[in-house]
Amino acid sequence: METMVPVDGGELWADDTGGDGLPMVLVHPGVGDSTIWDPVLPALDARHRVIRYDARGYGRSPAPDVAYSPTADLRAVLDHFGLTRAVLVASSMGGAASITLTLNTPERVAGLALLVPAVTGYDSPADTALHQDIGKLAQTGDTEGIVRLGLSRWGQAAGGSPETDPAAADHLRAVLPAWFANIDHQQTDPPAFDRLGDITAPTVLALGELDRPEVVRCNEEMAARIPRCRLVRLAASDHYPTLREPENCARLIEELYARAR
Repeated sequence: METMVPVDGGELWADDTGGDGLPMVLVHPGVGDSTIWDPVLPALDARHRVIRYDARGYGRSPAPDVAYSPTADLRAVLDHFGLTRAVLVASSMGGAASITLTLNTPERVAGLALLVPAVTGYDSPADTALHQDIGKLAQTGDTEGIVRLGLSRWGQAAGGSPETDPAAADHLRAVLPAWFANIDHQQTDPPAFDRLGDITAPTVLALGELDRPEVVRCNEEMAARIPRCRLVRLAASDHYPTLREPENCARLIEELYARAR
């Protein structure tokens, strides 16, 4: 069932499949909205209650006009659906919010499935340079240039261009308005990288071996710091694992769900 979830100063689109048992909440990356989960959703909602939502400005959620915290929004989604505990399934940007929520309220997270996750407090010069290059293209209004640059970095598994990877190009193109709308509104949560050792929930972290080297290194270091974290290397994936290896992603999520407590 689709609904709008009230959050501080705004609202989010969300969808709840309904059902019994421990719920699963999907938190999308910055390079796609909640439709990024479409390739794995049929395998998950056939057996579980699955909730997914669009972050502010993404997909069917209105753009923000106040400062907000992605972690606070995730917590608001859990509260809206009355979830005292849930398994969090998160990719990239969504991983950062899910990790922070897990650290701040461990009693609410029964398991953590992380796909090519980001984390606050991990600084990479390569990330800074990429953001600067995107900013220069944005200043000239070259949105297609941003799509090409993004795919050349995040879409190597399918050739790294809109011509060879139209599906990822469509996802990336669709979220650019959200990137621009979130400038000066989306707040960065406090650093979590040095706190990863405090995570107690069962965790699986899947990295894409064709992802940017900086992301691969970050994910390796994250997995090493999270106690008893299972690290999985997806050989055919870049920063779009649900597009590249949906069956493997669904299997890993199911295996993590079985370990949740």
